[in-house]
Amino acid sequence: MNNVKSFSVGYNPINESNVFSSGDYISGQVTLELTKDTDINALSVKMKGKAEVRWTENHGKNSVTYFSKEKYFSVKQFLIQEGQGNHVSQGCNVYPFTFQIPAQNMPSSFKGAHGKIRYTLEANLSRSMRMDSKAKAEFNLVSKGDLALQSSLGIPQHGATDKKMKLFNSGYVAMDVNIDKSGFHQGEGIKVVASIHNKSSRDVCPKYCIYRKCSYFAKSKRKLETNDLLKEVGDAVPPSAGQTVTKFITIPAATIPSISNCNIIKVEYRLRVYLDVKYAFDPQIKFPIIILPTAQSFDEKVPLDGPTYGFDSFHSVPTGIFPPPGSGGMNPSAPPPPPYETHMAYGIYPSLPSYGSKS
Repeated sequence: MNNVKSFSVGYNPINESNVFSSGDYISGQVTLELTKDTDINALSVKMKGKAEVRWTENHGKNSVTYFSKEKYFSVKQFLIQEGQGNHVSQGCNVYPFTFQIPAQNMPSSFKGAHGKIRYTLEANLSRSMRMDSKAKAEFNLVSKGDLALQSSLGIPQHGATDKKMKLFNSGYVAMDVNIDKSGFHQGEGIKVVASIHNKSSRDVCPKYCIYRKCSYFAKSKRKLETNDLLKEVGDAVPPSAGQTVTKFITIPAATIPSISNCNIIKVEYRLRVYLDVKYAFDPQIKFPIIILPTAQSFDEKVPLDGPTYGFDSFHSVPTGIFPPPGSGGMNPSAPPPPPYETHMAYGIYPSLPSYGSKS
């Protein structure tokens, strides 16, 4: 009979945003609930970070799958050492652990149509004459490395375009647009100043769109995915008129930060300002913008309320937290562990924001 009633791994949030960055400590618990006393060969937990892309293309009668993977780290701890005689008692057994996320330049967590960047905790339970039981929890990492893009973030951007009307219109329209910088934080507003000269016979309407470009790379091939993030409309400019229009466009707080420090996935953003002209191609200007994580993502990391079971802080290496092999983990009668994100064996992974496809 299977004596394992439940098997899960979870972690303790260290800030309200529930994100981590390189160099942080991540602590958690592996919880093993048994219906009767059981011999365990080994119990381990692994922290991993990797990116992978995959897509399929049809070339005539042949289909070609493009795949690539990039590994960042893989660190393993044994909570019950390999060997015989590891006798674990019936009931709920909790095994705390702590890892330090490597202090290296790694991309932010991401999930797209053809690839993903994932950081996970994976617990593995090994017993004699049985298949291993596994549990996973995914945590979100926000990159500090992409802040190396800051050298040009404060530089203002300018663009101009004009178009002569044809067919059902006459005259021309011209647009001169300025934004005050190139880099913006999640939730920040973009100030767009547009000087519009409408010398045509019809109204023209300024429109604004922020969209995301995701590039996936494998086998010297590139797969492009484009998604609209938001669209907004300004006031119409009447015929034979000129106006300077100022528009504030707020970047959604849940927007995934730009990613440039991954070899197989690149995430970029553009602001497109264009004039909606009937019976004509819309004149437009595109600005590359960089989206950064909010400053709160990198605030000092402190544990949330609740017992810490020997953790002095999340900035120092905890001591004395690992139970001896075969001890059955923490006492089932002990107070419950602090709040943490839990995903059961073969569990559900949290999803990252996604947006509708660009038409």
